[in-house]
Amino acid sequence: MSLSQPYSSSGSAWPSGDTNTSEIVLEEPEPVAPSPGYSGNNVVVTGGATGLGLSICLEFARRGCGVAFCFLDLPDRDVAEQALLAETALAGMGVPVYAVRCDVRDSAQVDRFISRAKDRLGGLHYLVNNAGIALDGALWRMSDDNWRRVLETNVTGAFNCIRAVTPVFRTQRYGKIVNVSAHQAERPGFGVANYASSKAALIGLTRAAAVELGPTNINVNAVAPGFVRTERLSMLPPEVVDRAEKSSVLGRVAEPEDIARVIAFLCSDEARHITGQTITVDGGMSLE
Repeated sequence: MSLSQPYSSSGSAWPSGDTNTSEIVLEEPEPVAPSPGYSGNNVVVTGGATGLGLSICLEFARRGCGVAFCFLDLPDRDVAEQALLAETALAGMGVPVYAVRCDVRDSAQVDRFISRAKDRLGGLHYLVNNAGIALDGALWRMSDDNWRRVLETNVTGAFNCIRAVTPVFRTQRYGKIVNVSAHQAERPGFGVANYASSKAALIGLTRAAAVELGPTNINVNAVAPGFVRTERLSMLPPEVVDRAEKSSVLGRVAEPEDIARVIAFLCSDEARHITGQTITVDGGMSLE
């Protein structure tokens, strides 16, 4: 509500006592258009068959988004079977789904995946770069291959995906990109030189992409989770998990949906003026 009268000399927004209040005109507020929300929009999630990636896919589907996700076979896990289960669950939620194998390190595969996802779903609006690997080890024993594979997957893979969706987003002058970094980017522990470096580089990529893509109404942000209750967490020694819980001021590690909901928020219209930022979701671990 605004007043037709100017502020009084006293600094109050209300007229002084000798003003004829019958002359005050109240302006009717402008109607606010309802937010279109997520329904009818489509998201691409890399590494979406398992763990945090699957939770992200489910969160967007719950909000009415079509979902395209990619996955990669791993030597010690049947990811293809898990991808089929994920695809079935998403389709059961009543949204269009497209799932395919894709190595994000390979730019040709990424270009093909993004092009086909756009055609299958009828458009693309959000990209979540979740695909990542960790090959931990003391840096003085780390092989060239383990260094290269982590950096190429976690950073180059995200770059390939951003570059592939950018023509689509720039043409429609709309798009949201969220990169999944990690708290180790700022608080590395022992044996994660390659992983911490890749996640720190991903934050740099986030900021640079935000600068370049902002003029065409594309938001680029990152989330930096702490410990998340996924398959990877179950592989850690119990004392490490216990220490992680005690390091959190909330006294717990994150559930995957805790991270997925922040990512969904960053893709919402409510976050339209947030870009180039990294949102730490670590239960207060970084407060120590």
